Amino acid sequence: MNFQTALLDVRRMGEADRLTVASGKTVNELMGNAGKAVAQAIEKRWSARSVIVLSGPGNNGGDGFVAARHLSSTGWPVRVALLGSRDQLIGAARDNAELWRGKIELLTPAILDGAELVVDAIFGAGLSRALEGSALETLAAASDRKLPIVAVDVPSGLMGDTGEAVGAVASALTVTFFRKKPGHLLLPGRSLCGEVVVADIGISSSVLEQIAPDTFENDPSLWIENLQRPQNGGNKYGRGHALISGGYPMTGAARMAARAAARAGAGLTTIAVSSLALPVYAAALTSIMVQPLAVPEDFECLLDDTHYKAFLIGLGAGTGEETRSRVLAMLKSGRPTELDADALTTFADDPPTLFQAITGPCVLTPQDGEFHRLFDPSGDKLTRTRIAAHRSGAIIILKGSDTVITAPDGRAVINSNAPPTLATAGSGDVLSGIVLGLLAQGTEPFLAASAAVWLHGAAANEFGPGLIAEDLPDLLPIIFRRLYEQK
Repeated sequence: MNFQTALLDVRRMGEADRLTVASGKTVNELMGNAGKAVAQAIEKRWSARSVIVLSGPGNNGGDGFVAARHLSSTGWPVRVALLGSRDQLIGAARDNAELWRGKIELLTPAILDGAELVVDAIFGAGLSRALEGSALETLAAASDRKLPIVAVDVPSGLMGDTGEAVGAVASALTVTFFRKKPGHLLLPGRSLCGEVVVADIGISSSVLEQIAPDTFENDPSLWIENLQRPQNGGNKYGRGHALISGGYPMTGAARMAARAAARAGAGLTTIAVSSLALPVYAAALTSIMVQPLAVPEDFECLLDDTHYKAFLIGLGAGTGEETRSRVLAMLKSGRPTELDADALTTFADDPPTLFQAITGPCVLTPQDGEFHRLFDPSGDKLTRTRIAAHRSGAIIILKGSDTVITAPDGRAVINSNAPPTLATAGSGDVLSGIVLGLLAQGTEPFLAASAAVWLHGAAANEFGPGLIAEDLPDLLPIIFRRLYEQK
């Protein structure tokens, strides 16, 4: 994995700090660089105005004192308010408080009077309890007054590992250090951070080899080298044959998925449907092949054809015994299989049977409701998705505005490019088709899932307002062209 987009939980970020100090840098150097970065980010976005810096009792508060000093030195009117007593400060935070030549006031809502910008340096990502008392009241008052807030590391009251908000209010800007944290991307954290700036404070990227991140922000650098690009002298069979089990009478989902699989690069795409449904599918599709099934046994015969490289089932399939048996037959083949919608719900009363059947490459693409039918819904999104992947033996794409992709070995990717326009009927079916198209070409399942989610978001961003699911497949060539030009 490319460590450039690594996300560091609180423990790993602490280890990065520790290793950096062990290599010769001091905590004061790191704090000085952090506070200066905050001040510079503010100066880049606002003209000089009255600032109140809210400092806490730890290193986050120390960053605030440094930022206050830098802003003051360039002519900004700055005041500092401290949560707790100055006597309680220790280490680098104490040292930087002593370098502040102005008054240190008591942190209360009244301190906001006359302020035009607030720097929230009360608590960082390691906070493990809800905000309370004057910290909670002061930040709430700043939000009520609609004052722009700049958060240091994370908005105070936001859990860095989970994105959970326990008193946090929305910031206009968040300045964090070295690498983002999961909480910057997971909801509701993402909606509270505003613009996120990642500042270099002198931590070498070489420490990442030692702390071994396992969570990443989705980005083409993670998977672009694994995508199969059409080659001179190649043919459609070399690009993979995708097979979809088509539903009836609900046919639209499978048809959209098939078009998406083809646009994602599958050389051939076939939908297997009951003979009764053949006229509907055949009339609506051109480059997509339709294979009629007269009796249930025809489906298993179809799976015996090794030309099919990847399977998808669940879209409009219904939740009866036929879907169940088809799922188990696909999984038994050992070829890459993607399960969505009804293919997941079918096993709601018997998840162990499904999990035991997953012995080869498999991708599950649930939305929240389907996830809850198969897995424990408690805990934060990243943790419960990781546990689900480990338990099932499958790659999990837990869909949403902050889609999380996890592998059984613990790797996780959090997606951040999905626009709100994707909240439209059928967009998840298109995503499933993109995953299938990449699987059919031989892309490793975790990377195929990550790439598909990013491509899905990029296509939606390309279209803009007014998007409907049918628009998405035809936008994929534009996105691929840009990726290949950059590669």
